[in-house]
Amino acid sequence: MKRQDTLYYYHRQRGLTLLELMITLAISGILLTMVAPSVRDILIRNNITSQVNEISGIIQFARSNAIDEQNTAIVCPTPDFSNCSTNWDQARMVFNDLDGNGNRSADEEILVATSLPAKSLVITGPAITVRFNGNGTVSTPATIKICHQDGEARFARALFISLQGRVRLSQDTDNNGVHEDSAGNALSCI
Repeated sequence: MKRQDTLYYYHRQRGLTLLELMITLAISGILLTMVAPSVRDILIRNNITSQVNEISGIIQFARSNAIDEQNTAIVCPTPDFSNCSTNWDQARMVFNDLDGNGNRSADEEILVATSLPAKSLVITGPAITVRFNGNGTVSTPATIKICHQDGEARFARALFISLQGRVRLSQDTDNNGVHEDSAGNALSCI
């Protein structure tokens, strides 16, 4: 009988040489530097779009609520969900102004509240509250502008609230990559 010794299986080793690894890393680095700026732009645009949708949504809700309830509904930024402020970089709330004083009283329920916007955004709006009458109109048209903290005009967006209470988003009508205001002037974040 033949003695069975331990069989050794020899496999060809597979791996990367240092040169192959360096070439792969160099190509990956080049591709990453080409892709990273566009990823940054996508993230900024998504952040701004999210904020535009949130603000537009609460404004439309407030108008609808004012019409349904035949009350005055107010949209305003707030530092503490009790008082209105003029700093649109804060959270925002919607409430029915039952006593007509323009401020939220203890018996006036908050209908909608938002969280703080991203710190990378700068939001400017009217120095007064956005006040919807029972017929859905506002006493003063308003513009709320949303910008990135870098101040790049190509990321600027604006929401226009007409006297009828309708909300409209700014558009790039001349296709230069920058949205325009109601008068056709390029939005600026400076």
